[in-house]
Amino acid sequence: MRILITGGAGFIGANFCYYMAEKYPKYKLVCLDKLTYAGKFETIEPLVTAKKLVFQKGDIADADFVGALFKKEKFDIVVNFAAESHVDNSIKNPEIFLKTNILGTQVLMDASKKFGVKRYHQVSTDEVYGDLPLDRPDLFFTEETPLHTSSPYSASKAAADLLVLAYHRTYGLPVTISRCSNNYGPFHFPEKLIPLMITNALADKKLPVYGKGENVRDWLFVKDHCSGIDRIIHDGRIGEVYNIGGHNEKTNIDVVKTILRQLGKPESLIRFVKDRPGHDRRYAIDPTKMMRELGWKPETSFDVGIQQTIQWYLDNKSWWGKD
Repeated sequence: MRILITGGAGFIGANFCYYMAEKYPKYKLVCLDKLTYAGKFETIEPLVTAKKLVFQKGDIADADFVGALFKKEKFDIVVNFAAESHVDNSIKNPEIFLKTNILGTQVLMDASKKFGVKRYHQVSTDEVYGDLPLDRPDLFFTEETPLHTSSPYSASKAAADLLVLAYHRTYGLPVTISRCSNNYGPFHFPEKLIPLMITNALADKKLPVYGKGENVRDWLFVKDHCSGIDRIIHDGRIGEVYNIGGHNEKTNIDVVKTILRQLGKPESLIRFVKDRPGHDRRYAIDPTKMMRELGWKPETSFDVGIQQTIQWYLDNKSWWGKD
């Protein structure tokens, strides 16, 4: 089995590379990554050195490069993690999000179609559904929830999802899509909430929290996400969307306070800042379809996962402390 993992030097992609290399040592894994600010070759270098992963630096929106790579490697499966994903950055500069997240997806699918890929899997996000009201804890996102985006980032991901489904209907491309809740765990770039709070707290810096920190997120430990994608690419039904959620809903302020308690740092480090434009209030995924069809379920509680994540940052300052 020959698998292309795009964005494999980023947070979730790198974790997926390690997961797949351990579980399927006979598979040939190829990582394609542009190595933007959020992707580090050092993250996957041990896999490359051990010859468990082949690395290719390149842009998924470069059709000539992608076509040549597909012709050479003859991939069976493509898993597309590659994306610009920071909402704040998408508000400041939407253009790169449209190029990478939409046009890059098109380039990958054109190559998949041309070279007979058996499964193209698009890694999406629950942010394509918009948000849920804080006073309705009974409501959850399902695969049938209408798309209702709030930022250029989520709009670009929703557009890519629709393009993926269109390629399936128009060309018969064998596709699947997964939409996950907020991930956390090792190799998370320190611009996102959990790693930023951990690294700032360790340095006794202020911890910026949007608004009053009342926004709710459903947290998913990254290894559980990897196992979910593994199930989908091997056993998921062609043309289907699958929600992967952690059933670990927490307000942002509760997450921040949990991190401070674990590190023995004072809550006086918290600094409330002006809220993000169009900030989604609550995300919550119903993963029933994954559980029913594929026998998947999240195995890591937030209490356990956050302890493991904090310990990883304590043990790996050489990774996140670099400029």
